Amino acid sequence: MDAAPLMARSLGPMPVGKRMVTVDEQLVGAPVHVIFDLARDVEQWPARLPHYRWVRFRERTADGGGVVEMAAWRPFGRLRWPTWWLSDMAVDEARPAVRFRHIGGITRGMDVEWSFEPGVGGAGTAVRIVHVWDGPRWPVIGGPAATILIGPVFIHGIASRTLAGLAVAAERTAGSYPPGGPNQSRERSSDRAASSCDHRNRSNHADRNGP
Repeated sequence: MDAAPLMARSLGPMPVGKRMVTVDEQLVGAPVHVIFDLARDVEQWPARLPHYRWVRFRERTADGGGVVEMAAWRPFGRLRWPTWWLSDMAVDEARPAVRFRHIGGITRGMDVEWSFEPGVGGAGTAVRIVHVWDGPRWPVIGGPAATILIGPVFIHGIASRTLAGLAVAAERTAGSYPPGGPNQSRERSSDRAASSCDHRNRSNHADRNGP
């Protein structure tokens, strides 16, 4: 018999003033509840996202969060770099939002927030993923490692693929593929995410205070 979920934990508001700030955002052609449900259902990410290796809950809370272990690939052409991290996860249905705080792995101490807002005129959902962090606790090089390498290359590289992949799944669920079918939707989602996120990563890494 499975243990009863623990009381939901609050991770509080996102901290400000961190050295590394990455923002990935995309307008998804699906209602808020559809993409929010896909984002919070992290155990199904490996089935929907080919760059995810596994997602396992070590502890569950009543809000659908808990302590979750994640592993993903960061592709570099034909090569794939394995990544792994452990997070506290909290789900806020009222906002709605999904929060993470990394408690294990090289990104320990990183705060993450997924937020969801109705698109302009009610068209789709604006999804925004924010990662903030001061970097690993490495003397001298920890901050530069976060802002020059880990943030723009690994965090953005994985988050942009996650957002684009879940956008395709949400649009499939909502029946809102553009002309050309699912392949064209996947290409458009990936292009929109990469273009928007690359621009925002460049600007945000130059601004210590973030958005």
